[in-house]
Amino acid sequence: MKTLGIDGCRAGWIAISLDEEHAGYWLLESDQELKEFLEKFDRTFIDVPIGLSASDYVRKCDDKLRDVLGPDYQASVFNPPIRPALHAPTYAEASMTSYEETGKKISIQAWNITPNIRTVDQFLQNSEDLRDKVFESHPELLFRILNGDNSILQKKATKKGLRHRLKLLKDRSKFADDFFRDIKEEYRRNQVDEDDIVDAMALALFALKSTEKEMKTLPDNPPKDETGLPMAIYYV
Repeated sequence: MKTLGIDGCRAGWIAISLDEEHAGYWLLESDQELKEFLEKFDRTFIDVPIGLSASDYVRKCDDKLRDVLGPDYQASVFNPPIRPALHAPTYAEASMTSYEETGKKISIQAWNITPNIRTVDQFLQNSEDLRDKVFESHPELLFRILNGDNSILQKKATKKGLRHRLKLLKDRSKFADDFFRDIKEEYRRNQVDEDDIVDAMALALFALKSTEKEMKTLPDNPPKDETGLPMAIYYV
């Protein structure tokens, strides 16, 4: 089974595979490239909201994730737009739709990732096959698991936090050190940042682990949205 981890970055998406036979990294700068990779690989863990509520401002999976991560990392979990606001052309219109339905506006952080949510959602709406291949996950949850179910004291934006996360990956994959260095050398910071690299590698590592161990979800038995997509955070 070919597995992949994907995280959004300034230039588009950074995709990494830690499979023994398919190991590699790729910068995907267009929606078409992203679609081709999602189709090419058998399982992808991606850091983007997938199932979207029709009327609840907070998805249960995000609520559960905040509980697990604790107060220091709750800010890393964004509430995605409700589905009626997903295709609004402007932040003002999306916020108004959200406010009318939920009594709360969309955060700027959530609006900034809405184009990525729209892109992945469109692929999944148009392909039943991709629904069985692409799973929403969250790097901070995965790093917490790698760290013995303990939060990492330093945030990933700090040098210590980044080094800690990279060491956790290097201890589990022979590709992690070289990939981190090579991606930094090949791409500029305004294309792929260092924390994008470690996040994508964490997603790739757990996508690989999921071929040997059963996938779990936050919450257990997750609800599905009105289009049949699970509102769940996947991990192993």
